[in-house]
Amino acid sequence: MKHKILVTGASGAFGSLACIQLVEKGHQVVGTMRSLQGKNEVTANELKAKGVALVEMDVTKEESVNSGVNSAIEIMGGLDTVFNNAGIGANGILECFTADDIQRMFDVNVFGVQRLMRAVLPHLRTQGKGTIIHTSSCIGRVTTPFLASYSASKYALESLVEGYRAELSGFGIESCIIEPGGFPTGFMSGMIKPSDTERMNQYGEMAMLPESSIQGYVAYVESIPEQRPERVAEAVTALVEIPFGEKPFRTVVDFSGLKQTIENYNKALNEATKTIYAANGVDNLLTLNKD
Repeated sequence: MKHKILVTGASGAFGSLACIQLVEKGHQVVGTMRSLQGKNEVTANELKAKGVALVEMDVTKEESVNSGVNSAIEIMGGLDTVFNNAGIGANGILECFTADDIQRMFDVNVFGVQRLMRAVLPHLRTQGKGTIIHTSSCIGRVTTPFLASYSASKYALESLVEGYRAELSGFGIESCIIEPGGFPTGFMSGMIKPSDTERMNQYGEMAMLPESSIQGYVAYVESIPEQRPERVAEAVTALVEIPFGEKPFRTVVDFSGLKQTIENYNKALNEATKTIYAANGVDNLLTLNKD
């Protein structure tokens, strides 16, 4: 079955590669990015040449999200699958981020997700079937130094998707999460940095650690042949093509040593979730309506 797919964050490595792979599999794809010009122009032209339709969408602006979703539905003549992929990272000493710094990231990674969900769900609920895939992270499951603010946004995303999974199951809308490890992409270099430099100076030599740590990590993942963004796009494409109702809720994509540990954690959480839902008499919400 060929799908009509909306992909946000199509200017980034995961999004652009997923768009291309999905089109090559015969699916209709509309990718979104904040602007088709400037730094995104080369990527936009490459995607168009591959047969990906593009619309501008800024997930931090409700009107832009609503307009972009409506345009995508018009272009494809419908919509059945959403890859909720737009995101931004942050790296730095946690105290040195102002509330505004962290809010800027949450506005994309959390509130942007909510804006998109509110835009696509009326359509998917009306048709009684749909699939939504969200890009989270392995550090949306465990927090590491200097990346805690980013982790917090992905923890929040995971929680939102847990809620949506249950509340949308009766409408025939399946929810899935992709959890990549760290991959050598432009995402790493585009991370938000703390703006309170005065506070940062109070940390002395430790203030240098976030940058040296991320550089060391990038060098490490670059040394792993399989740790490439194409693997994430392949996982998304494979997930789309798993029959409706048979998709796993979480898929970990990592070749750096995190995969088994995160999968074990996810398995334990899944069992705890089933127990808690059963105790509250709502375990039926974990079963997707396939009718």
